[in-house]
Amino acid sequence: MFIALTRAVSPTLAQCALTHLEREPIDIAVAQAQHAQYERCLAELGCTVLRAPAAPDLPDAVFIEDTAIVLDEVAIITRPGAASRQPETAAVAQTLAVYRPLHTLEPPGTLDGGDVLHLGRVLYVGVSSRSNAAGIAQLRAAVTPYGYNVIPVSFTGCLHLKSAVTRVGPETLLGNRAWVAPDVFTGMAWVDVAPAEPHAGNALLLGETVVYPQAYPQTRARLEAQGIPVKTVDVGELAKAEGGVTCCSLLFITTPGVAPSPFKRVREEMEEKR
Repeated sequence: MFIALTRAVSPTLAQCALTHLEREPIDIAVAQAQHAQYERCLAELGCTVLRAPAAPDLPDAVFIEDTAIVLDEVAIITRPGAASRQPETAAVAQTLAVYRPLHTLEPPGTLDGGDVLHLGRVLYVGVSSRSNAAGIAQLRAAVTPYGYNVIPVSFTGCLHLKSAVTRVGPETLLGNRAWVAPDVFTGMAWVDVAPAEPHAGNALLLGETVVYPQAYPQTRARLEAQGIPVKTVDVGELAKAEGGVTCCSLLFITTPGVAPSPFKRVREEMEEKR
């Protein structure tokens, strides 16, 4: 069973932490509607979508990816690099404890899940303003016993590594080579974002389908030219908060024999509204 763990858009989203974008007005009602569409998209692609408890006082809580790295063997509870985001992890850890043993990063380490690109037994980790050397070292110590290799990656121009590059196929990446070097990722094919769409590198691979922002039609065409199925969603208001399609969920396979946790399923909610 594929689970997508999400978290509601906070009414305080406009107070989010920003690094590379200028602050602009965010329509909270539109952001919430876009997030609901995103959740429906995941459900339509076969996920059981579960919501962690809402956190209306935490502006960035919708970007749940940054709070954990969920591997088959263990869930790493991160320590986000923005101090305002560190309270986000407690409820996520409580939720994930149903499915995985937990390992929690400690000070002085900081690490955002958006900086971690998981390719097989390798975790490529962006060295950023949100993920420091101590956090990367703690991650390495936690996952090495399970057979994972951790490789730090330098990048520029964006908040997280996965703002610059993401996986769009079993052996294919989508990325902006002006922000991160393709040859870092050994053995992977590379699709370049369209020159007019430098922020188009964030895509969410779910099964064989890529969930992708509708704001980047030129890059979408490049993906489809490679035979990659694409399903678009509008996440324009969330993008104003430096969010992308990977940021808004934690995807993982449930442990065999373990039922989904008691948090309300989006699919059930959709049925109730019909």
